[in-house]
Amino acid sequence: MAKRLTERHLDETRLKIRISALINRIQKYALGELTDEDISPNRLNAIKLLLAKTLPDLQSIEHTGKDGTNLIPKSDDPEIARRIAFILTQQSRKKP
Repeated sequence: MAKRLTERHLDETRLKIRISALINRIQKYALGELTDEDISPNRLNAIKLLLAKTLPDLQSIEHTGKDGTNLIPKSDDPEIARRIAFILTQQSRKKP
C-alpha cells in the first residue's frame, strides 16, 4: 500500500503550484498576452518579490585551476579550440 503524503510534502506541492501560476502570469505579460491593465505595477513588483524568495537566482560561475588560471588556455588557433571542445564533450558524455 502506498504511503500517505506527509503534510510537508503537500505544502511543498501547493507552493510549487502557486509559483508556477505566478511564472505563467508573468510570462503572459512578457509575451504581450496580458496588458498593463491586467497587471498593475504593484502586483508586478509583488510577483517579482515572491519569485525572488522562492526561486534561486542564476549566477555565472567561472571555472579556474588551483592557482586561479584558466582551465582551458586561450588560443587564437581554432583547431586547438575545436580539439579541446571535442575532448570535453566526450568526457561529459561518459559521466552518468
